[in-house]
Amino acid sequence: MDKANFYPPHPGIALGELAGEIGAELQDDAHAARLIHGLAPLTRAGEGELAFINSRRHVAELGTLACAAVICPSSLASSVPKSVAVLISNAPQTSFAQAGGLLYPMALRPESLTGETAVSTGAFVHPDARLEPDVVVDAGAVIGADVEIGRGSVIGAGAVVGSGCRIGRNCSIGPHVSVQFAFLGNDVILHPGARIGQDGFGYAPSPVGMVKIPQIGRVIIQDKVEVGANTAIDRGAMDDTVIGEGTKIDNLVQVGHNVRVGRHCIIVGQVAIAGSVVIGDQVMIGGGTTIAGHLQIGSGAQIAGMSAVAADVPSAARWGGIPARPMRAFLRDMAEIRARAFNRGANKGDTSDD
Repeated sequence: MDKANFYPPHPGIALGELAGEIGAELQDDAHAARLIHGLAPLTRAGEGELAFINSRRHVAELGTLACAAVICPSSLASSVPKSVAVLISNAPQTSFAQAGGLLYPMALRPESLTGETAVSTGAFVHPDARLEPDVVVDAGAVIGADVEIGRGSVIGAGAVVGSGCRIGRNCSIGPHVSVQFAFLGNDVILHPGARIGQDGFGYAPSPVGMVKIPQIGRVIIQDKVEVGANTAIDRGAMDDTVIGEGTKIDNLVQVGHNVRVGRHCIIVGQVAIAGSVVIGDQVMIGGGTTIAGHLQIGSGAQIAGMSAVAADVPSAARWGGIPARPMRAFLRDMAEIRARAFNRGANKGDTSDD
């Protein structure tokens, strides 16, 4: 695959320098001056490229390596061909990600699609909005009254920032994002099509139909949060919807009103979180999971993909299934179901006279 169209090769980082930057150990200093220009998967990495391996499952592929260098744990270093430089790391994937940030800094956060370096003449910025220096606003974007945007932030083409919103420094607001009734911290990334701060889903029944409950809360997104494409985060009904520092949310996720997500959580695509759920710190939620309203998910919990959570999840627990339950119980239940199905099949096939 040709990456040059979008992310040209780096001019080159010497392996000795790269090792120091990512906290890895260069096994042989004779390779210290070798230049790394890019990244590639282990199976097709070539000249000037860096790959990584962190498992013995792929050790057979090391014999055919043709890349400039590989990051691996010390236990695999002896399997790497002598022509390939070795960077030893206790966390090869993390070191590889750090190297990628150095080689492709433009890939870490979305930038102006049109190459703007300031406010485009094709954008609308309300006279009452306050933008610090070095803010970029692409054509077609709309910035409402009393908005504040910190320096280094980029507002993408067609994005809308509603009146009174606050956006911190070095944020990236992607194309066609809408931000309403929201305060964003620094280094926040909202990918294209994200919807922040729209109505929460609240109605009260009456004899003549559903009566809409006014949603008068806000969305608070803390520093270093990343929100995927076409994800929706509803504003609170009366309290705030809060996304904690460092949390990463994938594409197509629904976060209901009054939800509070802790710090450094991972929420994978197509998760749906109903209103007033409270999620602790460092929680991991697998793709396609649904979480019923008003539940508590304890810090450090892990929920397997495609689960349906209908009860509180304790801290540090590992749950999965429909309905979600402790992983050990879920796996035991699955084993019993498979065993029963096998036995039924075996009995149907039994043609003996006795």
